[in-house]
Amino acid sequence: MVVGEISNFRLRPSHQYFSLKDENAEVSVTMFRNDFARVNFQPENGMKVLVIGDVGLYEGRGQYQIRLTHMEPLGIGALYQAFQQLQTKLNQEGLFNPAYKKPLVRYPKRIAVITSPSGAVIRDIITTVKRRYPIVQLVLFPAVVQGQNAAASLVGRLKEVNARGDFDTIIIGRGGGSLEDLWPFNEEAVAREIFASQIPIISSVGHETDTTLSDLVADVRAATPTAAAELATPVLAEEIMRIQQAQLRLQQAVRNTLAAKQQIYQRLMQSYVFTNPLRIYERQIQQVDFLKQNLQQIFGTGLQNRRAWVDNLSQRLQNQSPLTRIHQGQTNIANLQTRLQMAQKRKIEISQANWQRQIGRLDAVSPLKVMQRGYAYVQKKGQVVHSVAELEVGSQVALQLADGSAQAKITEIKGE
Repeated sequence: MVVGEISNFRLRPSHQYFSLKDENAEVSVTMFRNDFARVNFQPENGMKVLVIGDVGLYEGRGQYQIRLTHMEPLGIGALYQAFQQLQTKLNQEGLFNPAYKKPLVRYPKRIAVITSPSGAVIRDIITTVKRRYPIVQLVLFPAVVQGQNAAASLVGRLKEVNARGDFDTIIIGRGGGSLEDLWPFNEEAVAREIFASQIPIISSVGHETDTTLSDLVADVRAATPTAAAELATPVLAEEIMRIQQAQLRLQQAVRNTLAAKQQIYQRLMQSYVFTNPLRIYERQIQQVDFLKQNLQQIFGTGLQNRRAWVDNLSQRLQNQSPLTRIHQGQTNIANLQTRLQMAQKRKIEISQANWQRQIGRLDAVSPLKVMQRGYAYVQKKGQVVHSVAELEVGSQVALQLADGSAQAKITEIKGE
């Protein structure tokens, strides 16, 4: 019975081959199809398991291995747990956010490759790039990709490429291996340096089933070095063919345009305009006449409006003139004098009529009228006598008649 952490596990259709490790050692294991069919969980890299088996020798490689007959989970290994914790941390900080992913340059001129100079990665990239896009310049930046010094080497190379600033794309990666072998690409310093890069980065670490933090932070992830080279470069032959097709379409479009213009030119040359050049200006002449007519009409209407406005102002000014007001005042005075004279004449006539009526009334009650009928009134010492009591025998009185007066003496008095 052995307890260890699963490493370098890839699910195969038949027998399973992977490794078990702890902090001190690592051993290869084999589990055949019949035995693996009885396993009731999905093994994963970093998972801690308890296995039962026997030790054998694989003669083809001269390597001892354990042939497993039973396997059950015990938990997650320390490396895998650290990977998950760091992944959660970087994800919360936004380092995996697609919004920060930079687009790749479609036609790169220089590509920097950060990997081991002795691995198969650089050979696959060179082969693929030469086949697809031989005009691009590949520059290898050798780096340590495994072991304790790998993280510092990768960070240094990334800083160097960005400091130079004359590259369009960076490819960083290595071949397959166990979780321990790929661990430098899970280091926090490497992930943060990839995120800080000003140049687009393609990450190709391990096999297609392997996923590192560098893959998640990079702008583009490639399953293999060949796929990374294909993502970084177009196919030159296809681009040339596309350019040639565009050139042919452009030439055809130019020919079609020239042909259409030539037809228009021929129609114009055969038209009446070119046989009689004055026809060119007929529309302009008509337009000038139309504008002239409009101008005259507008000018005439404007002049009439101005004249009417001036006449109106003149009339208003004349109405406000002192002479006009004087004439109008004189006319008003003459009218008032006529009305006054007529009113005075009417008033005199009414007064005369009233006077005549009053005279008639006064004359009707005048004592003279009575006296003309033979009456007279008596005065004594200038006072009218009203009663016989005022008289005495022998008194001198005056008799006032209608046509004069007479003196008399009272000789007798009788009372009624």
